[in-house]
Amino acid sequence: MPHDLVTGWRPMTEADLDRVAEIATIGFPNHFEGRPMFANRLALNPAGCFALQTPEGLEGYIIAYPWRAESAPVLNTMIGAIPAEAEVIYLHDLVLTPAARGQGWSKPAVQAVVDLAKAGGWATVALVAVNDAVDFWRGHGFEVRQTSEMAAKLASYGSDARYMTRAI
Repeated sequence: MPHDLVTGWRPMTEADLDRVAEIATIGFPNHFEGRPMFANRLALNPAGCFALQTPEGLEGYIIAYPWRAESAPVLNTMIGAIPAEAEVIYLHDLVLTPAARGQGWSKPAVQAVVDLAKAGGWATVALVAVNDAVDFWRGHGFEVRQTSEMAAKLASYGSDARYMTRAI
C-alpha cells in the first residue's frame, strides 16, 4: 500500500517515548518494558529507533541495536553500553497499534533494520519472537534457531518465545 510523504517511518525522538511505552503495552501485554528502557535504547542506538507517524498520530515503533549472537537482553533491563563483542543487529521490538496493522507498515520497518545492518557490516539480524509471531517473522525472512545457549535465556520471554535470525 503506498504511503504519502507526511506519514510513515521516521527517526524516533525523546518526545515519542511516552507513546512508545503505551504502544508497547498494547503489543506486549505480558512482556512489560517501561519508558526508561525505551529511553535507554534510544540513547544507545538512535539510528535503530523509528516511530510510525500516521494522520492519527504515532501508531508504531521499531527498535534495533548491535548485540551478541545467540543472546537476548533480559526484559525491561537497562543496557550500560552496546557490547564490544556484538555480532548481530538485534531487533528488540516492532509494534503496530491495531489501527495500523495490515496496512503494509511492517515491511519498510524491517527493511530499515536490514539496511542498518548492511550499512554497519552486520551479517545477521536477530530477534526473539513472542505472542505466536513466528509465522509473521518467517514472512520477513527470519528462521528459528534453536540452540542450547538460548533455551534458558528465552524462559523469561514465555513458552512460545523463539530466537530467530535473518542472514543479510
